[in-house]
This record gives sequence, structure tokens and C-alpha cells, in this order.
Amino acid sequence: MVEKYSDEDFENLLSRYDYKFKRGDIVNGVVCAYESDGAIVDIGSKCTAFVPFYEVSSDKKTKVEDVLEKNTEYEFLITQDADENGKFTLSYKKVAAAHTWTELEKIKENDETIAALVTQVVKGGVIVDISGVQGFIPQGQLCARETVSNVGDKIEVKILTLDKSQNNLILSNKKVYETNMAETRKNVFSQVEVGQIVKGEVIRITDFGAFVNVGGVDCLLPLSQISWKWVEHPTDLLKVGQEINVEIIDIDHDKQRISLSLKNTEPDPWLEAEKELKEGDTKEGVITRVKPFGAFVEVMPGVEALLPQSAVSSYQNKYGKILAAGDKIDTKIEKFNPKDKRISLGLPDEKADA
Repeated sequence: MVEKYSDEDFENLLSRYDYKFKRGDIVNGVVCAYESDGAIVDIGSKCTAFVPFYEVSSDKKTKVEDVLEKNTEYEFLITQDADENGKFTLSYKKVAAAHTWTELEKIKENDETIAALVTQVVKGGVIVDISGVQGFIPQGQLCARETVSNVGDKIEVKILTLDKSQNNLILSNKKVYETNMAETRKNVFSQVEVGQIVKGEVIRITDFGAFVNVGGVDCLLPLSQISWKWVEHPTDLLKVGQEINVEIIDIDHDKQRISLSLKNTEPDPWLEAEKELKEGDTKEGVITRVKPFGAFVEVMPGVEALLPQSAVSSYQNKYGKILAAGDKIDTKIEKFNPKDKRISLGLPDEKADA
């Protein structure tokens, strides 16, 4: 028996299947299959469409199947009318971007952070993508450790300026860094104390010392605190990226500064010198440096004493040799003050020659 339809029923039935899609329409579609450069989507009324990869994601490392799951329905924008085979061209990214703008407005209002993908490095900053929305991070808004960003990097950002009508999105990575640093500093300063031994990483070296990152806070390791021995420059013993154990020797909560010592993690050589040395002893040492007022002589590992310029001149006149760093020399301990870590030297035969 053939079922009969009224004209009204037929019109209603036809309207369910006879869609007239056109460019600019938002349609629902089910992902049917994947191709090397995109995905095939069923948008109804026996119509198929194609979503090119570049209309799926801005991240070239992402696979289509990671974004669009097979047999799952999504919203798409028709970007090109049907070709000669009746196949439409769609964009998932543009629809996602429209939703992203709404989400971005909420994020800005709540002063929240969001991940951004670096898509291009340009003069003056970097261009990023956030779920299909393009944004710009000026160079001055990149935190110090991310000043050089590479395409494909993902970084946390905050929104500085948002204007959907002008498609304008200005972001800051520096704001995120500063916010995180404030919380990090608060946590670190609440836990550390003077005398504590902590592990840190050398992140920067200067003429006056090195900066060591401890728990996310950059702390100063002064030149004088690197070693018990004389150090001409921090690079003599340290290098960027090196992990070291250091002692916290000073904490300034008001200025948010922490000072460190590397030499305090090693035995104090002056304690051993106090046991072994006394005034009147003759001791061979090695000259570490020569100054206008005399020469510094290492009489024990890590223990330096001063040979006055008068003694230096006497030695040079007697032996006809100019003293320099690295020379060995016999000395006599004239004065020894272990409390102040000071030793004054003379020459063993000075009085005999007088």
C-alpha cells in the first residue's frame, strides 16, 4: 500500500532535506573522514564539504584529528560556495574565533591569563594565535626570559587591549610574569632564613658577582662570597646554567633582596690556619696578585696574607727579579689576627740583612 501525502506534508518533508547553503552561512556538520590536507564533513541534505587544514588550526604541529573528532558534530562557516562537484569549503577556525572573542572578553574582565601560540616573530614583537584569534605582543611586553620567542612556542599572556570590531588584540606576557613573580617571591620569602643552605641555578654573571635563581627568585652572589680564594672574575669558577648549593647570608624583606654565599658551604680555611700558623713562622706561599701597596701571598689553601711593598722592593732589589702572580716566595709571619682574618708578612732574612 502506497502511503499518500498531502501537499502540506510534502512541503514539510521537502523542507527538511532541501537546503540551500551559501557562502557566509553557519552550518552544523559531522566529520566523516580525514584527508592529508583536511577533513570531509557531512553538512546535511546529502551535501559534503571540505575543511582545509589551515581552516582548522594555526598550529602547524597539530593534526586535524586532534581538533576535529570523527563522527562528531561541530559548527562551521561556509567560506566558498559549492564547486563543480557540489562540495563546499568550510572553516572551523573562524567559527571558533567568534566564540573565542566572547571568551576573551570574559578573561579580560576577570584579569585572567590564557595560553597563546606564537605564529610569527616580527620587528617589535610577536604575533600569536588564541583559538583562531590573532593577537600581538609588543617586545616590551615580553618578560626578560622570553624576549626571544620562536614560532610554535606556547606562552601565557594577559589581555591589555581588546577591540572585536577592529579585530585588535594586544597582549602581555610580562604582566603574567610579574604576577607570578609576586606570588613566587611571597612564597620564597616566607620560607627562607639566614644560614639556610639552598640549591640554585646561575642565570647571569656580572663583574661584581652572579645572580642565582633560588625557587624562582633571583638572588645576588657577591664576588667576595664566591670562594675563600681570590677570584679575579666570577667566570673563573662559575658558568650560566650551573647548579650550585649556596648559603643565605642576608634577607632584606623591604627591598625583596636575598644575598648568598658559595664559600660558606665549604670549610673555613682560616679555622685551620689558626691551628697551624703562629707569628714568627716561616712559610712558603704563592703570590696571587700584586698591588701598589704590596703583594698578596697564599700561605695556605684559601688563606691570603699581605707582603708590604717595602718587603716586595727589598726582595726584588736583592734577587733582581720582579715579583708576579704565580711566583713562589718564602715569607715570615709578622702579625696574625685570625679573628679579622688578617696576616702581615715579612721576609725571613730581612733582619739578618739589616
